[in-house]
Amino acid sequence: MGDQEYSVQRAKLSRSACLDLLTLASLARVVTSVRCLPAALPARICVPDDQHLLVASTEASVILAAQRGDVLSVQIDGLEADGTTWSVMASGLASAADTAGDLPDVMRGAISRGATVISVPLSVVVGERIA
Repeated sequence: MGDQEYSVQRAKLSRSACLDLLTLASLARVVTSVRCLPAALPARICVPDDQHLLVASTEASVILAAQRGDVLSVQIDGLEADGTTWSVMASGLASAADTAGDLPDVMRGAISRGATVISVPLSVVVGERIA
């Protein structure tokens, strides 16, 4: 990188800050394994409470992972006006969501377009801000 020196400041985000960012997101990447290789697939998400998030996906590998009770990770990134970036990842054992109950509109809309709704408990939530 030549003679220039770059200073990177990293700061871990609290669980609360991570949940706030997840709550603002409607689109994320679901990270899973497909034929033993990592895959990051787009999906609609929402966070109805601080215990779990909902994922709407039509991807067979994501739906199968939920049916098997596999670990799914959901990852989002952001860029702030000052150039600071951040990343949040939430992971938990996935399962089929109860769609008979009261679902947020974004999930109902996804179901009407053929998506399956998956519940992921917020077992592990980590994030970092990079300046």
